[in-house]
Amino acid sequence: METKKNIAFVDFKEFFISLGCFSIHQVKVWNEKFDRNNLRRWEKQGKLIRLRQGFYTFSTVTEHGDAPFYFANKIYAPSYISLESALSFHGIIPEGVIQITSVTARKTKIFQNNLGSYIYRSIKPDLMFGYTIQQSTLSHRWSIMMASPEKALLDYLYLNPHYDSKQDMLELRFDSDFMHAELNIEVLDEYLEKFQSKILEVRVRRLKEVYL
Repeated sequence: METKKNIAFVDFKEFFISLGCFSIHQVKVWNEKFDRNNLRRWEKQGKLIRLRQGFYTFSTVTEHGDAPFYFANKIYAPSYISLESALSFHGIIPEGVIQITSVTARKTKIFQNNLGSYIYRSIKPDLMFGYTIQQSTLSHRWSIMMASPEKALLDYLYLNPHYDSKQDMLELRFDSDFMHAELNIEVLDEYLEKFQSKILEVRVRRLKEVYL
């Protein structure tokens, strides 16, 4: 009996591993008679990890470095990596970030799973721009939507209005070398105009006074 269960999982994994993560809906499309109890059993056995209700991945996939970013894009779409996670990825803030932070046109959400916290901050649909599509190190079939440095900065200041004064900007401890040498001011200003926010313009001006 156990052998049959193992063979079933091998077949299941062979089909879904290329997706990286998958939903219950995709499983039902693959086999409408599939018993969801299999997923619960495989999760208990450590073969699967539940990312959120209805979304799973294989435990072997999580060993890869950018897997959490890929999962973040998939389990709550549309969204892209931004805020602290993108700032850390681009080297703008010195410390690594345990939580995976994204912005979304949907409601603000937090998902907790065995890999950590997935945080989604809500912005207006017309502000869902300024990200690039990068190929994952996991597979050429998988891509990750990541905010550009300029958009990550604007998203962060827009969604964290308590950072307002010059002293607040200093306390953010952004990397001065990056801000001077790598930040594209023209892109920053172009994106800022699209926000159509006078308050954000003031924050960005103070940011420039401190770092540029």
